[in-house]
Amino acid sequence: MQLDDLYRRVIMDHYKNPRNRGTLDEDAVTINLNNPTCGDRISLQLQVEDGKVIDAKFTGEGCSISMSSASMMTEAIKGQSFESALNMAEKFSSLMKGEEVEFEELEDIEALSGVNKFPARIKCATLAWNALRKGIENQ
Repeated sequence: MQLDDLYRRVIMDHYKNPRNRGTLDEDAVTINLNNPTCGDRISLQLQVEDGKVIDAKFTGEGCSISMSSASMMTEAIKGQSFESALNMAEKFSSLMKGEEVEFEELEDIEALSGVNKFPARIKCATLAWNALRKGIENQ
């Protein structure tokens, strides 16, 4: 099996079986973002405590890339400090620029590495990560 096929399967698995889809209680930090270019939208909710992301959930609509990226991101940031979560967001941004990046935290994220070959889709992949940054920076 080629690596591209494997990556495609990982992306489709997260799209068809999203992890952490849903909502948290009203105490959660809520960030709503959309990508007007393609219509993707996300509502990210973070349960934060003492500078840590305790839990993360999302709702929204969009392409397989935006929704699978949100699924992968929420999996990766649970239990992470703000600093660690922002570091992951920075790594993801580098990945989208075509730079070589190691994701020890969650290997599935690497499946999105091919998105950088399609500049119009980078905004899809980074939507959830931008919501994460915004949510942490507003704490």
